[in-house]
Amino acid sequence: MKLSQFKFKLPEDRIAQYPVEHRDESRLMVVHKKSDEIEHVLFKDILNYFDEKDVFVFNDTRVFPARMYGNKEKTGACIEVFLLRELREENLLWDVQVDPARKIRIGNKLYFGEDNSMVAEVIDNTTSRGRVLRFLYDGPHDEFKKALYALGEAPIPTSYMKRKACAWTYDEEGKAVPKPMSQMEPGDFCDEESFQTIFATNEGAVTAPTAGLHFSRELMKRMEIKGIDRAFITMHCGLGNFREIDVEDLTKHKMESEEMYVTQECTDIVNNAKLGGHKICAIGNTVNRALETVVGTDHLIKPFDGWTNKFIFPPYTFSVADSMVSNFQLPESVQLMLTCAYGGYEKVMAAYNLAVKEGYRFGCYGDAMLIID
Repeated sequence: MKLSQFKFKLPEDRIAQYPVEHRDESRLMVVHKKSDEIEHVLFKDILNYFDEKDVFVFNDTRVFPARMYGNKEKTGACIEVFLLRELREENLLWDVQVDPARKIRIGNKLYFGEDNSMVAEVIDNTTSRGRVLRFLYDGPHDEFKKALYALGEAPIPTSYMKRKACAWTYDEEGKAVPKPMSQMEPGDFCDEESFQTIFATNEGAVTAPTAGLHFSRELMKRMEIKGIDRAFITMHCGLGNFREIDVEDLTKHKMESEEMYVTQECTDIVNNAKLGGHKICAIGNTVNRALETVVGTDHLIKPFDGWTNKFIFPPYTFSVADSMVSNFQLPESVQLMLTCAYGGYEKVMAAYNLAVKEGYRFGCYGDAMLIID
C-alpha cells in the first residue's frame, strides 16, 4: 500500500492536549469486524465484551525522562538530547540523538543543569543525528542515574502534546524555542505520571504504550472480579513512534528496532487461553507487534529476549490476538497502518472518518477503538 492512502482530515482541535480526568472515562468506539456494527460507549464498558478466562495482554514498559536540554561548551547553544539507551554502565556511555545535530561533533562537551553539574563528552557518531555520549560523573552508578533523570523530562510527543505556554521562550529573531532546562520550572510540564500506565514496571521507553493509559486501578480490579486474566509483555517504545514516514511505497519503510521481552509466564497464560478457546485481546499496537514477532506456525507464542523491527501494514494476517485496543492515531502513522491491517483498511478508515465527525479525541491522550469479531 501507499503512504498517501492513510491520509485523512484531522482538525487540530480533535488532537487531545490533556488526558481526561479519570483514565477509564475516555470514549470507546467498538468496531465489530463481522457485522460492521459500530457502538459508542465509555472505555470502562470494555469488560462487557469479554468473558471469564479471556486474556488481556498489556505492555508494561515504563517511560523514563529521556529528553534533556543542555548547553554546548563555549557557544552556550541549546541542544536537545534524547537518551535512547545506556551502552556501558561502567563507562557511563549512552546512545543518544541530538538536535540540531550539525552543531555537535566528536570532542564537544555538553553541560546540563543550572550549575552545569552534569557534563557529557561526544565520543562517536552513530547516525546523522545519533551520537555516543560519555558522561563525566564521579560517584556510584545509582547516584549518577538519579542525577541524570532529575535533569530530564518524559518525552511527550510534540506532535500530540503542546508544552504549556510558559515552557517556551524566544530567540533573538523572535522564534519560539524550548526553554533550556536551567530555566524550566516544575509547572512547565504536563503531569508525567499521566503519561505512564498504572502497571508500568520495566523502565526503557521514550513514549508510553498509549492504549494502556485508559486502564485505571478500578477497571483492573473489575477485570479480576470478572475472571479476565492478564499477561504482560515488555516492548520499549522508541523514537520510531515519533518519526514521519518519508517513502510513498510502504514496502521500503524500515522500522527502528525496539527492545522487547516475552516471559515464560506470559507465554503460558496466552497459549493456555488460546488452546482453551478463550479470547486474546492485545492492548495496543506494541502488544500486537510483539505477539506477531514471537508467534510460531502453530499460532502459539514463545519466550523472547531481543529486538524487533517488525512493521505491519495491510494486507496482513494476524495469528494471535482475537481483538485489539488502539487509540485513535494520527494520519500516516505506523500505528494507524497496523490498526488498518488488523481491522481491515476500508472498515477502519471509515470508522476514523466517523470518529472525526462524532468528536472523538485523537493522539496519545485521545479516545480508543476496540476491534472485535
